[in-house]
Amino acid sequence: MTCNAPSSRTGPAPGMRITSCKRRGGWPNEPPHRSVSWSCPASRPAFATSKFHHPTCGCLINYFSKETLTMSANQTLLLKTNLKQLRLPAMSAEFEKLAREAANANEGYEQYLLRLSELEVAARTSNALRARIKQAGFAVHKDFDTYDFAAMPALSKPKILELARGDWIEQRYNCCLLGQPGTGKTHLAIALGLAACRQGRRVRFFTAAALVTHLEEAQKQYQLDRFLTQVHKVELLICDELGYLSFSRTGAELLFQVFAERYERGSILLTSNLAFSDWTQVFQGERMTAALLDRLTHRCHIFEMNGESYRFRESMKARKTRKAE
Repeated sequence: MTCNAPSSRTGPAPGMRITSCKRRGGWPNEPPHRSVSWSCPASRPAFATSKFHHPTCGCLINYFSKETLTMSANQTLLLKTNLKQLRLPAMSAEFEKLAREAANANEGYEQYLLRLSELEVAARTSNALRARIKQAGFAVHKDFDTYDFAAMPALSKPKILELARGDWIEQRYNCCLLGQPGTGKTHLAIALGLAACRQGRRVRFFTAAALVTHLEEAQKQYQLDRFLTQVHKVELLICDELGYLSFSRTGAELLFQVFAERYERGSILLTSNLAFSDWTQVFQGERMTAALLDRLTHRCHIFEMNGESYRFRESMKARKTRKAE
């Protein structure tokens, strides 16, 4: 194969594919410096490697030949196999598309690889977040934007949003949301749990009754130590609706064990319709209750959420709407 490429570099050679650059060139009648690729292999000069410094001004120019931008079917299959073995699914799915875009934009190898790796990182981050939320076991997903802070004026919105940053979890503090039913305690507990998941923290959500049931079943199956190890590995344990149901003496003691062993080792977020003075109903004794509260409230953010029930308020609004119709 022959080519009419000139032996002396007085201008762009045949076979070059040219895109604009910013600086003026030094060759006669040459427009601003450009990145070039060689469509004809025979016309590609020896200096047409991936990068080339312009001889006049030293500008860095990228060169790509068509044969370097085109992969055979076997090479494509081999690359996909390697990416699968390396567990890089996003790169495997997108490398051909990005390669075409890089060729059209005449991008350098480093820029192409950067864009490809960014897709893989974004995909892994998204998948990891979904996995953490799934493992947390939230009953429903609720966030701060759907909570009506105006209906609970005694509750400090700035303080709640500050907790969403997660510093208290890092410091192994606890948080207690206490108040009447229907005031949004579970809503805020889930929102804080979701915020912790987004920060890369491990979270588990239980109702108090479900947690006690898990503990009692694990004890019967001689798996209590294993279950406790799993619970203590999480950075934030959410225990919802403490006080709605009574427990057996064994269940209360097991729940006390979970809370006591997390003291200064991991954070607890607890919601209850009972004031602290009434927790003797749950733990069936003043001594156990006092010992638990001493540990739980030592490093703790406490919020009292008393007011009109959100569910009752919405029910009354719906009733008025039906009457008006």
